[in-house]
Amino acid sequence: MSAYKELLQQRQVLEQQIAEAKEREFAQVVDEIKQKMVDYSITLADLGIATGRGKGKMQRKAAEAKYRDPVSGATWSGRGKPPKWIAGQDRSQYEI
Repeated sequence: MSAYKELLQQRQVLEQQIAEAKEREFAQVVDEIKQKMVDYSITLADLGIATGRGKGKMQRKAAEAKYRDPVSGATWSGRGKPPKWIAGQDRSQYEI
């Protein structure tokens, strides 16, 4: 058998061993995390994990406004598609 095929076979065996070890240790790791959460009164909110509607998703902090329309008072963070009042304009005049 060539060295290449032997290495591929070894990799397959190692990947199977890795998967089995992860499966064996998973429950223990989860139990340790849960215990630390109880010991230190850690909540899902402390970890930045939303509860309720967006269950299991990380909460994102809203981006702070960087630009303000002097006419309407509308703001824009600079992320995403620019609003009509700033599109194609020199943004420096709208900076907050």
